[in-house]
Amino acid sequence: MNSETYLDFCFVREQSGDFAPEVDQFLSELFKGVRLNWYLDEKSQDGMDIVVAEIKGMSKWQSEEETIEFIEENASKSFWKYLQGYQMYIYPAKRGCGSCGTH
Repeated sequence: MNSETYLDFCFVREQSGDFAPEVDQFLSELFKGVRLNWYLDEKSQDGMDIVVAEIKGMSKWQSEEETIEFIEENASKSFWKYLQGYQMYIYPAKRGCGSCGTH
């Protein structure tokens, strides 16, 4: 069963402009075929380009550890070069009905 997936990434590089399209490309390649959507917030500050990616949707991962393993195996070198921080929450679907948990 699929899990509700919430990921936040912070990417930083020296200021050169148009960083959000590059980050969008990283994410498109990394999460191809995964039912995730993202919003990118780009700003420049103190000579740096900063993009915060808020990602949410459904995925096959059942834990944060599985998600990290997938990212480690599939992310591009550029993704790792610019990634400065992340947080994630994976909420696996519970089997059974919401009332009693058994039906």
